[in-house]
Amino acid sequence: MAKATTAKAPKKVKKANKSAVKAVAKPKFGGKRTGGQSKAKDAADALWKLAEHPLVGELLAIGATAAVAAIAEGSGKGKKKASTKAVKAAGKAAAAAIGARLISEFAEGSGKKAKPAKA
Repeated sequence: MAKATTAKAPKKVKKANKSAVKAVAKPKFGGKRTGGQSKAKDAADALWKLAEHPLVGELLAIGATAAVAAIAEGSGKGKKKASTKAVKAAGKAAAAAIGARLISEFAEGSGKKAKPAKA
């Protein structure tokens, strides 16, 4: 014989206490944001003025020439390892040429003899 089952009351789910809710700060997005835009504009203007300086253009030309010379010196090998080594050598040559030019530029103003850069 089958046993008679009695109805069981469903389990009660506890509700979260409303007083335990954490406060979260919400950012305010209303209003104009002129402060950040003016700082960005000032920074862009300063960068543009720096890029227009003749010394910056000369340094870029010197670095590019040294990099092209280093790549041309290491070309003809055709392997991927050789090309990565050529690019690394080009970067080192460009950095050395730019460094040497900067040292000569600032040593010229102070009257000291410039030290040659290591290649």
